[in-house]
Amino acid sequence: MTLSVLIPAYQERKTIADIIERVLRQPRVSQVIIVDDGSTDGTREFLESIDGKDPRIQICFHAHNRGKGAAIRTALPFAHSDICIIQDADLEYSPMDFESVIAPIVNGTTKVVYGSRVLHGENEYPIDRFRVGSYIVTKAANWLYRAKLTDEPTGYKAFETQFLQSLPLESTGFEICPELTAWTRKRGETIIEVPIRYDRRTVAEGKKIRWTDGTMALWTLLRLRLK
Repeated sequence: MTLSVLIPAYQERKTIADIIERVLRQPRVSQVIIVDDGSTDGTREFLESIDGKDPRIQICFHAHNRGKGAAIRTALPFAHSDICIIQDADLEYSPMDFESVIAPIVNGTTKVVYGSRVLHGENEYPIDRFRVGSYIVTKAANWLYRAKLTDEPTGYKAFETQFLQSLPLESTGFEICPELTAWTRKRGETIIEVPIRYDRRTVAEGKKIRWTDGTMALWTLLRLRLK
């Protein structure tokens, strides 16, 4: 089975070249769809310089910053591989984990797999405000949707492509993650988790998620549960 990698990118000039190279090294990758979400730090110019150099790479550009969810929704209609995985444009997540993340989809066990930072015992994942926020959102998802997850906001979410394309996604920001969880469970699909490596970065290093995104995640889970 082949893999489409969806990469939303915003202000990631320092890491974008490295992550693309790492993604393209993975054996199942047949398509990499990168959406520049209105970057002004040179990310856009770099992507323009490599456009057309590798037939596996497809690049889309947003005229202004619209958010991670909007970037994923822009990329999704172009996906034509059997499986899709979301890959952030920084280096927190390792594409070397692709094979283990998609394995339950490849063997027919499920249509949806999340890579859990919590389940990998060697990760440096301290109990800071980001970890606490992740814990609260995960508990809310489990309570509202009987999801049995350890890491709902994980950046590694893999889906059978046709299933992902069938979801009525509307999110524009980071709330795309709980929206994906909500619709997956409302469709009756089981989410399987596998351990993944995690090399966390700080706000100073470019981490963009804020406490307001946690509030929006909780609201999204509740709103879709009642919908």
